[in-house]
Amino acid sequence: MTTPELELLDYRRRVHALYARVRDDPDPAHAFDEWVAERDDLFAHHPQSALPPESRAGFGGLSYFPHDARGRVLADVVATERRRYDIASSDGEAMSLDRVGVARFALDGAPCELELYWLVGYAGGLFVPFADATSGKETYGAGRYLLDTVKGADLGARDGRLVLDFNLAYNPSCAYDPRWACPLAPPPNRLTIPVALGERH
Repeated sequence: MTTPELELLDYRRRVHALYARVRDDPDPAHAFDEWVAERDDLFAHHPQSALPPESRAGFGGLSYFPHDARGRVLADVVATERRRYDIASSDGEAMSLDRVGVARFALDGAPCELELYWLVGYAGGLFVPFADATSGKETYGAGRYLLDTVKGADLGARDGRLVLDFNLAYNPSCAYDPRWACPLAPPPNRLTIPVALGERH
């Protein structure tokens, strides 16, 4: 016998295990292929899939931009004044997050920065949403996620810097079904450049 809670536990175990494999893989392109395949399997078959049940039978896989090695960057984490945000969520409610730092990096030669958030409620964890110039055109309008460590989306650190891989940027669950409530990318994390990497809409 199973319950929705145990199904969700299994889903999160699989996501945690997937990101552990991604972190351990010396070939980021191979890791990307495995990440895509595992996500497609979860979306198609898992009872906790973000897709509504009626969409799963005909599901042919999520859509992604081609992998680009330049999309994997090491970010310097800069200390900043801690600040509480109440970020809008897709269901009209708000979710409280604390800004705990800023990640600075270059993406395809362009200097960028993203605020790093710690989830106040829920179960804690580092959370990094973003939007960019593709949002609402080629990618989900409300933005995508890079890291959500409470759910396993964590690429670790290297040489004291945070690993960010925009090839692994993914849509929040609310992009597929409005029954999910997802925090949206706040204004400080809206990049002005196009990020043609990761999941498409």
